[in-house]
Amino acid sequence: MPVIREVHDSWSGFFESQQSQLDEIFSHLDFANVTPAPDDIFKVFRYSAIEERVAIIGQDPYPKPGDANGLAFSSNAQVMPMSLRNIFQELATDTASPLRDNPDLSDWAEQGVFLINRVLTTRPGESLAHKAIGWENFTFAALQYLAELNPNLVVILWGNKAQELRSLFNPNLLIESVHPSPLSAHRGFFGSKPFSRANHQLEQLGLSPIRWG
Repeated sequence: MPVIREVHDSWSGFFESQQSQLDEIFSHLDFANVTPAPDDIFKVFRYSAIEERVAIIGQDPYPKPGDANGLAFSSNAQVMPMSLRNIFQELATDTASPLRDNPDLSDWAEQGVFLINRVLTTRPGESLAHKAIGWENFTFAALQYLAELNPNLVVILWGNKAQELRSLFNPNLLIESVHPSPLSAHRGFFGSKPFSRANHQLEQLGLSPIRWG
């Protein structure tokens, strides 16, 4: 079973309110055949909800076993997933910085970047296997809660599934593009400058920028 007890105190009341929804989701899951590992499913909630400054919303976890680590787009893989390669390529171009080679985005999360997928699990080797078991409702509620706590949250929406949530956020603080997947990155992700734009928005709000590199 997933480790819920490790969520940050600022999320504990939210999780209590979602218990029936989580029970329904869990009834559909075989925890011996799921990615990310059960202990990492709620990793994004181990950070303080009231200290989040940026949210990056994706689709669902990397399906290759061992790639997903519970933070959207982040990975512990020795061979970096292609979507993450594209993200780092855009980061280098956008910020004129060296190409990042660390696939674990925990340093972003520690700075107040909320990295969440619409669907928090999948079966190994199969994308979107768990797209209709209730995760979308749970993550909608989580992001609604986060937006209410942080009205100046800068939000980066990558792909159609993420963009379904745009109504939850301040429209002046939205940054949108196609998904960084190899199937779509050349149709508007490259050149979208999400990292410099997010930092510009933070600075306009009087907040310190994120160290993305």
